[in-house]
Amino acid sequence: MASSIRPPAPRPCESCPYRRDVPAGIWASEEYDKLRTYDADTPDQPPRIFQCHQSDTGNDSRRICAGWAGCHDSDNLLALRMAVLDGRIDPATHQAVADYTSPVPLFLSGSDAADHGQKGLTTPTENARRMIEKISHTRQDLR
Repeated sequence: MASSIRPPAPRPCESCPYRRDVPAGIWASEEYDKLRTYDADTPDQPPRIFQCHQSDTGNDSRRICAGWAGCHDSDNLLALRMAVLDGRIDPATHQAVADYTSPVPLFLSGSDAADHGQKGLTTPTENARRMIEKISHTRQDLR
């Protein structure tokens, strides 16, 4: 089976929930909760790769989230191990995640990113509302 999930982008998307400079409250609460689950001990983590929120849901555009790759230690990610074993990613993509360093500041954990993001859910700033609008135009599945 060929790799179906591409390596992370060179930099996390401008709306990546792992980025320190992204406004709070642009994703749904349950999306932020997903970030926390990858902080767990390896056996307790989700077995699925965390994919870029900006990628559309079509197979050709799926990519590993660059913020996820930059925030978490690839040696401890169950999803990364499982993806290689079941053929969703190839060894080169695994290595791209292992070698990834973000050019922009990221939160130190999924929980830190989620805490930040969830703070703005009830009162998003004007900047957050603009980003939400931009995301809704980019993602076909959100229309």
